[in-house]
Amino acid sequence: MASLADPAILSTRGDGTRSLSVAFAAMVAFFAVAPFFLYPIFLMQALCFALFACAFNLLTGYVGLLSFGHALFFGWASYLCAHAAKSWGFPPEAAILFGTFSAAVLGLVAGFLAIRRHGIYFAMITLALAQMMYFVAVRAPFTGGEDGIQDVPRGRLFGLFDLSHEMTMYVFVLVTVLAGFLLIYRIINSPFGEVLKAIRENEPRAISLGYKTERYKLLAFVLSATVAGLAGALKALVFQLASLTDVYWTMSGEVVLMALVGGLGTVFGPVVGAFLIVAMETYLAQIGQWVLVIQGAIFVFCVLAFRRGIVGELAAFLRVKL
Repeated sequence: MASLADPAILSTRGDGTRSLSVAFAAMVAFFAVAPFFLYPIFLMQALCFALFACAFNLLTGYVGLLSFGHALFFGWASYLCAHAAKSWGFPPEAAILFGTFSAAVLGLVAGFLAIRRHGIYFAMITLALAQMMYFVAVRAPFTGGEDGIQDVPRGRLFGLFDLSHEMTMYVFVLVTVLAGFLLIYRIINSPFGEVLKAIRENEPRAISLGYKTERYKLLAFVLSATVAGLAGALKALVFQLASLTDVYWTMSGEVVLMALVGGLGTVFGPVVGAFLIVAMETYLAQIGQWVLVIQGAIFVFCVLAFRRGIVGELAAFLRVKL
């Protein structure tokens, strides 16, 4: 049996860390220069959805729990952040924290109810809870119904930086998303993350080794909901709008598509998938509902030809970890 200090193992780990570092540096460099060539609002939307997809990937790709209700956390964080900023006069950092914390609380409640079931039953419970909260959003007076919460003020970050300026807002969104991305990377590469992967691969064996798997799954669910809430709160400030679209079941389906197309269970796959889907919705908007047909065709093609997603297949081809 090979020792953990075996040079071959250490070399493999070093190569994996090196490839991830290079990929992260390339991603940061791309988003640093991108606003000089691409529309900043499009980039901020892509970044918000990338963080949302990464949050979903943490739960599904690394724990093996398929959620059909992640719009619950994304959408309600968006609503509560927008309401706090517009009606209560919260500064942007406080409004985002309020929306994110609310998503964490919702994640705790939803996770406590859902993780006791497995497979399709877990997925259906998350979908049912999300739909229940969607109808609450339709009826609740502060959400604005079909009009949503409009003209959300961006405010001044820490009282110093005026987020009404697009580039200032872009830098804030980029830094926040990168921080969330690094948090998820740290989680999946920690001892806690190794236990999550063990649960995904063989939960009965993890139980036999003495791990309280339900506690690990609940914590992973809450962490995923929290990061999804952060993405939703950011999006509310970027577009200065919170609407029913953010809490509808199609949003949950969209994040599933992003993660699968990019590469479920990979570090950078959700980012690539989110960027691709948002780019299609933005630059093909003139063809109307045909965008959904194109998205469906891409999904089918990826399932048939790229079972591991774009990044997963690329990593397998290059024999690196991405």
